[in-house]
Amino acid sequence: MKMTGAEMVVKSLERENIDCIFGLPGGTVIPLYDALYDASFLHVLMRHEQAACHAAEGYARTKGKAGVCIVTSGPGATNAITGLSNAMLDSVPLVLIAGHVANSMMGTDAFQEADIFGSSLSFVKHSFFVKKIEELTYALKNAFALAESGRPGPVLITLPVDVQRSVGEFSYPDRAALPTCGMVSFPDPDLVESAFGAIKDSLRPVILAGGGIVSSRASSELSEFAERMNIPVATTLMGKGAFPESSNLSLGMAGMHGTPQANLAISNSDLLIAVGTRFSDRTTGNLDKFAPSARVIHIDIDESELDKIRKADFPVSGDAGAVLKELSSGIGLRHSTIQWLDQVAEWKAVYPLEPEKDVLSAPLIIRKLREKVGKDCTVTTEVGQNQMWSALHWTVDEPGKFITSGGLGTMGFGFPAAIGASFALDKEPVACIAGDGSLLMNLQELETCSRYELPVKIFLLNNGTLGMVRQWQEMFANERYSHTVTGDKCNFPKIAEACGIMGLQVNSVADLENALETAFLHKGPVMVDCRIPLKEKVMPMVPPGKGLAEFLYR
Repeated sequence: MKMTGAEMVVKSLERENIDCIFGLPGGTVIPLYDALYDASFLHVLMRHEQAACHAAEGYARTKGKAGVCIVTSGPGATNAITGLSNAMLDSVPLVLIAGHVANSMMGTDAFQEADIFGSSLSFVKHSFFVKKIEELTYALKNAFALAESGRPGPVLITLPVDVQRSVGEFSYPDRAALPTCGMVSFPDPDLVESAFGAIKDSLRPVILAGGGIVSSRASSELSEFAERMNIPVATTLMGKGAFPESSNLSLGMAGMHGTPQANLAISNSDLLIAVGTRFSDRTTGNLDKFAPSARVIHIDIDESELDKIRKADFPVSGDAGAVLKELSSGIGLRHSTIQWLDQVAEWKAVYPLEPEKDVLSAPLIIRKLREKVGKDCTVTTEVGQNQMWSALHWTVDEPGKFITSGGLGTMGFGFPAAIGASFALDKEPVACIAGDGSLLMNLQELETCSRYELPVKIFLLNNGTLGMVRQWQEMFANERYSHTVTGDKCNFPKIAEACGIMGLQVNSVADLENALETAFLHKGPVMVDCRIPLKEKVMPMVPPGKGLAEFLYR
């Protein structure tokens, strides 16, 4: 069947069973947007290309399949680079289709010509530059396979406008042709056997579960392994949801703002079983003091991560679920960790994180919100203090329910990600916990949220400051608050109302109870502006240069 390149893109997306994409039209994608007019799937019009990418990421992390984003050339494409980088560092499957000037205009500094292919190479898993129509369906099929296989990540397709207008014979491949697509990574049986012995010999084992467990959907295998072996489980920020935090074996998040029990357990362990994590500096603290007496089993599908930061005694390359299944089947039930678990329980008792019940604080707001919505509600966060408070106080029992920007730490991520998550959930309510600094980064998406009547409930932890930077200035820069204390002149509820969104103000615990009830009775989007103390800090905290056990508790 003959059709234009633009029509081929739409038909290919339909073949990939895509039901929702995100983007903005522009000059070099007009043919593609004309073809989208007759598409069977939904196109969500966002108001900024960065936000469109983040929405596609929120969709992908909720749905468990690649998100799709379409942008025009020039500023449209360059605006999307932050989204590509965010997806790359957090291993999120994303396919970005970027328009480009016609082949005949390339290299002439044509209107809105920018080298998105070259400028984004370090931010993508792979790039395709489609210069003729015969390459188009090949690029699309392989883009989805690459984005979703192995360690997931973003793939860019650069599509000149003349290729979109060209006419050719449509033929969509049955399978991807690139040799790396769909490869299954099997662990070395000798290394797995050696890991068996290390686990049997350990008295103080700890599992550190990262985002690789979530993206590989291996949380059930992790739970089976941990429970069978009676091993406590800490998670990274990206690993929240990999293991049920309601379990007695859960230590919560480890790292700079990790729980005391997680950081102490890792610091005193004799065996660290790290699965699907790259040992980020925010997780390890001072690397020389990170699990100093522990042997390390490091399991990761990306072989390049093994021995990159922390030397592993047992580096196991393979799919997390497959390796954990092997480990579970090869070792009998053990009880030698009882004394270790008693020590962990003692740490939990000594260092509680319960907030005061009668004082409006960020931890109390998050816990009250969690009680209101229950375990099934998906939550997204912005970046900064709001993110760390959420990681500490929002308990997660399932993968894909806690969505945040980890590696890049992108302010402005959480709100558009909530939009994407809500579409992935057929417009179910999604909670977005935000700070005033981050929310302003992509505030224009209030209009998007209103236009689609999405039930995104924004809980703004508003302290009138760029809180995380201010906290560092207070603690480590002699209280020199350079350009961080912004004041509270911005009336967020009124801005929300101007966009057709319900706006609520919270100044007390009583206000919060009423706002929670009102926000979730309302079917559409809601902005809840919660005024919290400017000086409230995220604690615990590991100071820079210190080991995980050297945390400040209050």
